[in-house]
Amino acid sequence: MRSYQPDLTPPWKRSAPVPEVPADPDLVVEEVSTGFCGAVIRCEKTAQGPTVTLEDRFGKHRVFPMEPRGFLLEGKVVTLVRPGPGGPARPTRTASGSVAVPGARARVARAGRIYVEGRHDAELVERVWGDDLRIEGVVVEYLEGVDDLPAIVGEFAPGPDARLGVLVDHLVPGSKESRIAARVTGDHVLVVGHPYIDVWEAVKPSSVGIDAWPVVPRGQDWKTGVCRALGWPENTGAAWQHILSKVRSYKDLEPQLLGRVEELIDFVTLPD
Repeated sequence: MRSYQPDLTPPWKRSAPVPEVPADPDLVVEEVSTGFCGAVIRCEKTAQGPTVTLEDRFGKHRVFPMEPRGFLLEGKVVTLVRPGPGGPARPTRTASGSVAVPGARARVARAGRIYVEGRHDAELVERVWGDDLRIEGVVVEYLEGVDDLPAIVGEFAPGPDARLGVLVDHLVPGSKESRIAARVTGDHVLVVGHPYIDVWEAVKPSSVGIDAWPVVPRGQDWKTGVCRALGWPENTGAAWQHILSKVRSYKDLEPQLLGRVEELIDFVTLPD
């Protein structure tokens, strides 16, 4: 008979047990060895053991073994296990890919703000980041163009406790927008942008059900030209509502917009 051998490892050197968490679809975790962060897409049985597939906010997929202590959930080490039947009762992340906080109350609005160029930009940001913005207390306003941005920034009077972030369409080198951005950027003002002529283009064509956004000849109104090229009624308001209805989460947006909005939210929510 084998004799009992006591565990003489000091308590402070023993591995503490960690919780087992079902790998439910849309659960957002970070793999500890690589730092890859993404939402659970599926779990599978393999000859080497169970695996989990994660998708990051840019649509990249990675497959990882479901090893003990292999993942971080909200900064804490966990062991992922295969989910039971039925799955989660409610969504585990917001449309932006952040971990959902059921029942969270909106924070009192910060002094800092995020400005976007137009109403369509504001509606798209609300569609995807609305839950996050309310929890953080960030208000989004729209400018109706950037020509008056220097005067608006001057009137806002940004400071350490009132940072201002601005999202600009078609922010490319040498453009009018880039020159205006350079005039107002400072310690408490961050101006970022995407390369698209209009925020419509930041929605993935596949999400809208088209092969690509049309190329509109210079001199034509871009939105009207898009409607004409796609055979849509030349009602840009109705066209935008159709496009917006196809946006369900960050997966429907191009990375060039995703990264810039996340950058602005981080900037205006930095500690005072």
